[in-house]
Parts: sequence; structure tokens; C-alpha cells
Amino acid sequence: MLYANVVLGLPIEGPFDYLVSVDLESKINIGVRVWVNFRNKKVVAYVVELNNKTKIKQVKEILSVIDTYPVLNESLLLLTKRLAQYYCCSWGEAIDAALPDELRKGSKVDLVSSDSVLPQDDCPRSLFVQGFDRMPVYLREIKKSLVEKKSVIFLCSNIVMVKKVEEAVRDSLGVGVFIAYRKQPDEAEVWSKIKQADNCVVVGTRSGIFSPVNNLGLIIIDQEDDQVYKQEQVPHYHAREVALMRAQIQGAKVVLGSHCLSLESYYSLQKDKLDLEVIPAKLTYPQVKVIDVRRLAYAERKNRSMFSKFLVDAIQIALLEKGKILLVINRKGFATTVACHNCGVALKCPRCNINLVLHFDGNELKCHHCNFKMPLPKICPNCSAGYIKYFGLGTEKVESELARIFPQARIGQDIVVATGAVFSQQELNFDLIGVMVIDDSLNRVDYRAAEKTFFMLSGIINLTSKKVIIQSSNSGHHCFQALIKNDPQLFLKEELKQRRQMNFVPFSHMILLKMRGRDLDKVKKSAQSLFQRLSEIKTNSLKLLSLNPGQPAKLRGNFYYQILMRTPNVERANRFIKLHLKDGHYSGIIVTVDVDPV
Repeated sequence: MLYANVVLGLPIEGPFDYLVSVDLESKINIGVRVWVNFRNKKVVAYVVELNNKTKIKQVKEILSVIDTYPVLNESLLLLTKRLAQYYCCSWGEAIDAALPDELRKGSKVDLVSSDSVLPQDDCPRSLFVQGFDRMPVYLREIKKSLVEKKSVIFLCSNIVMVKKVEEAVRDSLGVGVFIAYRKQPDEAEVWSKIKQADNCVVVGTRSGIFSPVNNLGLIIIDQEDDQVYKQEQVPHYHAREVALMRAQIQGAKVVLGSHCLSLESYYSLQKDKLDLEVIPAKLTYPQVKVIDVRRLAYAERKNRSMFSKFLVDAIQIALLEKGKILLVINRKGFATTVACHNCGVALKCPRCNINLVLHFDGNELKCHHCNFKMPLPKICPNCSAGYIKYFGLGTEKVESELARIFPQARIGQDIVVATGAVFSQQELNFDLIGVMVIDDSLNRVDYRAAEKTFFMLSGIINLTSKKVIIQSSNSGHHCFQALIKNDPQLFLKEELKQRRQMNFVPFSHMILLKMRGRDLDKVKKSAQSLFQRLSEIKTNSLKLLSLNPGQPAKLRGNFYYQILMRTPNVERANRFIKLHLKDGHYSGIIVTVDVDPV
């Protein structure tokens, strides 16, 4: 008798045993997809092992085998298993994350036999490329791999960069490139072609890390500290960590790149686990001035202008000299709060319970967390008063105020107003850059807040060689001091010191256990009950830190509560979490685990 151990793309731990009928024995292999009956439903399952014995008394038969050859070779099976162990999901969920939609749904694709690489004891040392003109280094590393008949996976933070990289590789090296990202047209067909190539170059976004290349030799991740590499849905994997796992399994080299080091990469550099190649800047480093808004003249503070006099004067001078100006504010829209003057009630998103943002373009209120929008009401929906007030700054309000103060300037041409994402457009160049309301970013309830702010400002500063003015009420912060002195090490050393004192990443791992549901009371009580139960269990593998409403507390109709935990060992902590989540009954509530949240 032959039995198949299978896993399913469900939040259920397996594997499950199924009987392989005699007529299917010649068709079944480890790594193929099969149809099985699970809880009276016909579902796709993945074969992870074959055995001649089972401990189950009544075993269902596999209904049919989908694939002629395995969709998952040994190396990808091992990768998804490690991913499941690290990111606290089921093995089947990890496999689902690695495959295109059509394959997850059971569609047939053309397949051939492919390589199966066992774990490697030694891998080439990883390299970090720091600077803005990183492409020549990337092309050099790609060329080395292609000469060795090895495949390359190149991850970018967005589709625009994917197209640019594809063009650069094609034009410089004269080789074809596969583009890989979720929901692309003919995704399964592209996946199949990649799997059949002996060696190739794949350029894609986060999910491209699972591309089924043969003879993998190099993985490149550009802007490795960008949050887009962290998956929002289960499993909450980070492409950088998966890349390191895959490189270890298949003996590949990892090249990370960005305009500045992430704290994790800096820590690896300190531990001599990473090589660093610094690309000299082409532009002269600008003068960086931080204006302390707490110490403005009394008249300025009383006036409550969004622009300090120093910034206004600098803009005026730049305009007189026919210069181009960039003002950065990390909020879209006109006003971030719309409230009734009479009853004080702020208008909120009914699905997310957060403030709606006023956009003059379209004269409507929008939620920046979901797609909800509504016309701007003329009377208060709560008390029917006719006076609605607007608070807070957004890009549209800044543009409006600039048009009033500088009527001679062409807004959008002489003066550009943008969010922090503008730093990705490295072809832009300005004579003056002003950064506003940066304290919102710096003071967020997030232990990574300073690092994210420094990353954004470092990129923005590279858009000028002349002058940068930052308005802040915390001018002495090491983030600003490092920028003033053009000394990233100053920031990284201080931030690492603070993380060490708090025992935060990279000195330990944070785990966020999230609970969500439609009933607030049920979610809250379940979270409190689970927190209490976990608190009573003595263990060295996990330390519970806090129980709080989610951020935001309501999103797309669901209420959220979260338990924050810290651990020195992720795999051990996840085994503990999975064991104790099994014992709980959370009807109508979805529980997910986010390891190393960003």
C-alpha cells in the first residue's frame, strides 16, 4: 500500500495521509498537485512525502493527480517548509504563496523535470551595495552569474522599476528577461517557461522570490529596506529573509542594495556577515538646515503659519534666482480631519473608523485605508449644523497656501509639492527642498519610526546639491544630526544602541499576534482571554509585551486586537504559539501571526 502525505493551502497543520490507488501509483511523485476530498470538499493538495505505512485507521483515497511532473522540486519544498516554520503559517499556506493563482486553483500547466538542489553548507558572502547609481554593480554581478550558466532573480520595489531593470539588462547584456509578479497576464504561462529554462534572468516584485528558476546563482534585492517587500497577507513573509533562506538552500549569492543601510544590514556588517560596496555620490552633498519650530519668534508661533519665515525667505530667493523648489509633506489631500463646528464630531470612514481626508480635487472625502469615499456634506450628519471645519495639512492645502503667498510662482512647475515617495524619482533635481510636518513620521508608535524617517529623508536629500530645510520640533534628534553632518554611521550607531537597550530587532525578534472579527466585544474578550492564558504559561521562548487595539483599530469592517511578543528564537516561539492556538475556540474570529512586523 502507498500513502501520500499532503498539505493544503489552509491555516491547518498537516500533513494529512491519503491512500494512493494502484492506478495512480505510477503517476504520483513528491511535489505534484493532487485533488483530494477534505471536509467534504474537493480541494487541491500538495504531496510532500510518500510512505508505505500510516497510523490512520480510515484513510481516504486521492481522487486524481494533476501534474505529470512536480510543480515543486526538492529545493522549493524545503524553502516553503522553512518559511512556514519561520512565519508561523501552515506548510500549505507557504506553498500557496509560492505559486500563481491558476496553479493554486488546480489548472494544468506544461511542465518538465527540473533541478533539485540539496542544502548547501557554504554560500558566497552576501554583498550590500550602498549609493544611488547601483545598476552598474548589479549588471556586473548578473554578468558573472550568466557566464557561469546560473540563473538570476532580481527583485524591485515597484513595477516601474521592474520595467527599467528589464530594459537595462536587455540593453547592456543582450539577454532576454522574464518579468514575474502576481496577477500579471498569463502568470502561469510565464511561470512554466521560467521552470523549463536551464538558466535565465527573472525580474519581478516581492513574489518573484519564488520564481522556479533552475541553477540559481544570484538574488538581487533593490531598495531592500522598502516596506513593500513585507507581505500584508498570510504568510507575512519578508522577501529579503526568504531570499537569504533560498540562497542558503541553493548556494546562491545575495546582493542587497539601497541608498542607505537598513539597521538589520548594518548589524550584519558589524558581525562580518556582509560585504559592503559604497558608490560615490555624483552630486555635492547639500547644506541641511533644521528649523526648530518651538523656538520661532513669538509672532510666527502666534500666526501658526505652516511655513517658517526662514523657509518662506528661502523659497522667495530661489524663485528670484529661477530655481526649482520641492516641498515634501507626507500626507495627501487638503485636510486630514473634517469636523462639525457645532458638535465637534469628526467624519470617519464607516468601515475603518478613521478620519476621512478632504480632497478638493473632486470635492470629496476619502479613506486612505480602503476605497470608501463620499461627497463633502454641506451639513453635519450628526447634528445638522451647517458649518464644517477642516484641520490638518495635506499636499493640496500646501499648494493652496503657496499660491496665496507666491502668486507669481507656477505651482507644479516652479514649486512642486509631493509626499516622501518622491525620492524614488532620482532623475529629478531641485535647487531647494523643504520638508514639513516630519515629526508625524518620527513620533509614530513604531520602534522603526526613526529608521523609516531617516531612510526617507536620505533619499529626498539626494534630489538636490544646494539646500534642504527641515521643520521640526525635535531638531536635536540623531536622525537630523546625522543628516546635517552627512554621517549615516552617527544615526545607525545611535539607533543600534537604543535597540540594544530595549532588546528590539535586530537583537531579538518581535511577533504580532492579530485577532480580527466583525464583533468588537467578541474580538476584545477573545484577545484578553488568550493574552491571560499565554501569560500564565512559563516559557523562555516568548515574552508577552502588550495587548492593544490594532493600528488602526478597525479596518474594512473588521475590528482588530493585537498581542505584541518578543522572542530570541522564532522557530521555537512559533511552535509554542501554534500549540496553544490549537486549544482555543475563536468562533467568528480570525487569528494570524506576523513575525518581524515592519
